[in-house]
Amino acid sequence: MSGNGKVAVVTGAGTGVGRAAALALLKDGYSVALAGRRADVLEETASMSGAGDRALVVPTDVADADAVQALFDKTVATFGRLDVTFNNAGMGAPAIDMDELSVDQWKAVVDVNLTGVFLCTRAAFGIMKNQDPQGGRIINNGSISAHVPRPFSIAYTATKHGVTGITKTTALDGRRYNICCNQIDIGNAATPMTERMTEGVPQPDGTTKVEPRMDVAHVGDAVVQMASLPLDTSIQTMTIMANLMPFMGRG
Repeated sequence: MSGNGKVAVVTGAGTGVGRAAALALLKDGYSVALAGRRADVLEETASMSGAGDRALVVPTDVADADAVQALFDKTVATFGRLDVTFNNAGMGAPAIDMDELSVDQWKAVVDVNLTGVFLCTRAAFGIMKNQDPQGGRIINNGSISAHVPRPFSIAYTATKHGVTGITKTTALDGRRYNICCNQIDIGNAATPMTERMTEGVPQPDGTTKVEPRMDVAHVGDAVVQMASLPLDTSIQTMTIMANLMPFMGRG
């Protein structure tokens, strides 16, 4: 697989949406730093890609500022620049009433889903601002929950609404440096995180229903589409979802 000279960082690249996006970018010729907490699944992603040295495994906790800086430093040291960052790593909390959610459970979600996106955005922004040629693209995984909540999801929903704020602010502040920031909102992609949907998940009316899912590979292709645009063009927000999932009528 030959490269196209472009460089990306993908967080949460060991499974699910992150893996799909990393594989799609590598297939398109990108050199990709694969970030995530578990080295073993990152190595699996790298092996699956067949991209050889264009796939760089960097175990990273996105909630750790030093680890994030080390990720971006290693990416630039290895590949020379940074063109795309996909902030995908995320986690949820137990599906319980909010008064039963502990402060530690709340903080754990905020640390990964919100602070982690900020830390990676900050690092990517600094590189893109100062490199030659200047600029790049940051893509944030917002989720359908950036629009509407599921029942029992206050931590996840609040952080995903916060990601939208990070996206909009970064898009505004990045203009003078040729940095684009976009958001992809994903609904019911078939990943380990959504496996529970095949058995039924809580609905706003108190029932539990099985929900349709879609092939996660389509999400990877969508990330490549967003990433491949010239920097004078943006898909500011994309919603990609299983067509029959309860979104338009949720709630």
